[in-house]
Amino acid sequence: MSVKIGDPCPTFILPDQNGKKVDSSELIGKNILVIYFYPKDDTPGCTKEACMFRDSYETFKEMGCEVIGISSDSEDSHRSFAERFSLQFILLSDAGGKVRKEFGVPSNLFGLIPGRVTYVVDMDGKVRGVFNSLLDPAGHLTMAIETVSTIVKENPKS
Repeated sequence: MSVKIGDPCPTFILPDQNGKKVDSSELIGKNILVIYFYPKDDTPGCTKEACMFRDSYETFKEMGCEVIGISSDSEDSHRSFAERFSLQFILLSDAGGKVRKEFGVPSNLFGLIPGRVTYVVDMDGKVRGVFNSLLDPAGHLTMAIETVSTIVKENPKS
């Protein structure tokens, strides 16, 4: 079953591009989270999506948000991808796709390509936005910015 708007965000621990274990339960409540699942490092659509998140990263940080990209690629692949494209956000290695399955991210194109789905998680750990499209990387960024902006407007900082 897929994670939907209003559902609690599944928690997970995965290694990042530097081999550090990242525990999502330690991030929930500290930041709004944009968690995006993507098929593969260094492919045209995934590179475009990652670079769009990179180019908007400061906007996300200013809104109190952390961006996390997840694919089944290795830590080494993520490190190389992050270095090549100056990606300043977290990339997590979900070898075997366990976390992808927990979120219910579907495969596309007859099950041959892992899906591309973005989730926005509020400070309470609730999913507030979901965008599922393999072929519209820009739509993921648009939904994320709009949803994070809405959350920030509802909960202005004192």
